[in-house]
Amino acid sequence: MIDLLKEKPRTFEVNNIQIKDFGKIILEKNEMVSFKTNSNKEYDFVAKEWGFYATPSINGRLKKEGFKTALVKNSFKKYYINVVDIDKMDSFLKYLKQENSSIVEWMDERR
Repeated sequence: MIDLLKEKPRTFEVNNIQIKDFGKIILEKNEMVSFKTNSNKEYDFVAKEWGFYATPSINGRLKKEGFKTALVKNSFKKYYINVVDIDKMDSFLKYLKQENSSIVEWMDERR
């Protein structure tokens, strides 16, 4: 793993939301980075030879960590996977409304 983290992040705006870019992490195959929330929930990202595991299991580990996984479509017909802290659902729904986006499917509810 090589980290190209910045001491001072680059900032930019997307739809009136300020984003702070803290840099990049280069992963070799089978290397993993874990992200943690302030409430200690965890999300893993794993590099593979063929690409990435962009999420832990949607209907397993993410659910156990307290996340729901949504397939979301924005007003430009672009699709995104959003991993939502169940304790912050109201904030997520407000965000979707502000961004004129909609939930196509809750992927963790698939059987």
